[in-house]
Amino acid sequence: MSIEEYNQISHYICDHVTKWATERPEDIAIIDADSGKWVTWQEFDNSINIIALKLIEMGYKKGDIVVSMLPLLLEHIYFEFACFKLGIIFCPLDVRLKVNETVRCVKLLDPDAKMYCHPDNTDSEDKWGRKKYYIFKEIARAVKENCPFIKDFIQFSLEEDADKGTIGILNFLKDAKENWYKYSRDSEVFKKKKQLIDEYSKKVKEDDPILIIYTTGTTGFPKPAMLTNTGIVCQNFCMAKGFEINSEDRMLVNLPPSHVGCQTEQLMTTIFAGGISVILHGFKADRSMKAIHDYRITAFGQIPSLFVMEWRLPDYDKYDLSSLRFALYGGQAVSKRFLEKLSTMAPYIGSGLGLTEMSGFVSYTPFGGTPDDILASLGHDYPITPLSIRKPMKEDGSAGGEMSDGEIGEICYSGPQVLKGYYRNEEATRKTISTDGYCYTGDLGFKDEKGLHLSGRGKFVIKPKGYQVYPPEVEAHIEKLPEVTLAAVVGAKHEVFSEGVVAFIELRKGKTITAKKIMEHCRELASYKRPSLIIFLDEIPLNRVDKTDYKIIYEMLPKYIEEERKKGGWDEK
Repeated sequence: MSIEEYNQISHYICDHVTKWATERPEDIAIIDADSGKWVTWQEFDNSINIIALKLIEMGYKKGDIVVSMLPLLLEHIYFEFACFKLGIIFCPLDVRLKVNETVRCVKLLDPDAKMYCHPDNTDSEDKWGRKKYYIFKEIARAVKENCPFIKDFIQFSLEEDADKGTIGILNFLKDAKENWYKYSRDSEVFKKKKQLIDEYSKKVKEDDPILIIYTTGTTGFPKPAMLTNTGIVCQNFCMAKGFEINSEDRMLVNLPPSHVGCQTEQLMTTIFAGGISVILHGFKADRSMKAIHDYRITAFGQIPSLFVMEWRLPDYDKYDLSSLRFALYGGQAVSKRFLEKLSTMAPYIGSGLGLTEMSGFVSYTPFGGTPDDILASLGHDYPITPLSIRKPMKEDGSAGGEMSDGEIGEICYSGPQVLKGYYRNEEATRKTISTDGYCYTGDLGFKDEKGLHLSGRGKFVIKPKGYQVYPPEVEAHIEKLPEVTLAAVVGAKHEVFSEGVVAFIELRKGKTITAKKIMEHCRELASYKRPSLIIFLDEIPLNRVDKTDYKIIYEMLPKYIEEERKKGGWDEK
């Protein structure tokens, strides 16, 4: 895949919806497996334009930011694509964030964030099937109180269930559709309205940011990474080629919309290729298997822990998976045993390296490769998004020198997929993107004839269930407890989560607190950030500059994990 090939296609994701709506208007674009609704390409394209015109009439313009905390609903997809079309930046947040985490994320988008979309309070189940009550309305109230720059709140429910001043989504869509159809009755007016959408659309440059995905970086707290049309479409182009995703495919889209795994990889690559996106509002193991069975899914991708959850279903063998052509995993290292099990689901399996800052996948294992082939490396890059292993960035901000094959260094990529930057965070952007356009991923590794090999995480993140958890954030939260003098948070291998979060705790002299109390305190964090194990130490080891000595912590860790397993805990539950 070269830049010459890439330049033969449109670099705007909405153009690919319009292309399929023009060429195959009555073919199916999206199936909502939770509601049973089927959407054609023409209906998809029309929905984008209807919402785009409504946003224009509300005064929205290129560069404004719309924040959402929503599951993967059809209306969510229509809304974000309408924003993309107008150059409005869409920012989906994880629905599992707590009040303070959400407010912080929205505050970082001041002053351009203008709209916040959210559901009503919801009785639901988490991915494990446990009953859960989501306080979305209370979170929205906190956003309204702390973020006065947000002018519009849209609740995805009936308007009578919304707070005063909050727009109900049904009313929003009703007004948008009524206006659209009213304009359509007068051909001259309708023509002018469509021209207005085109005028706004033409102001959008291919390297303007259109999507913000929060990522965890070296500061230890989420940062808003700005992705562009050209970066996203380049990723779609490469991923479709690398894994042979085409218009005959039916892709299961069952990951959180706050991640590139859902947005740019599953959903937008399928749209780019002209296939059918079969969506679930949220991941559930049984619903995922049922969707494959019912809708004859041909391709899907997940993190390893989600596959394990599916394989552990008591009725897993009852599902007909014979339609599956390709199964993709990413985000975590796996064993040969895992890949052999994955091979029983689909004849073709694959993996690679995917990064938020690079709009998704950047390396690809050989299509049709065996488990041994796939374990050999993280795959190869493509010329349009070249991999290089480099020395650290120079003081002047330019990229360090390129290293020879086999030498461990900083994993870097360049090309159209590189993020635009972190929103209003020039310091973090400078540390990530060199002046000559190389993205420093924060990971260490080397390359050889077999491809890319990961040696370590320069950013020191923990990756439970494919999420990114940075220890300082969890440590700072635990250290808010008056009984705690110091916390050290690390990751340990976990058979279900791939990595679990472990917190070592040093208490203040004369103070006591139980592990249960600490766990309760951590409920203020998103669930994937919470420790699975609390270990009390008389003293947390420090290095010669009086900082936590994580090397010693990691040397101590296996003993505690093994003790927990013998008691039936950790991943033996």
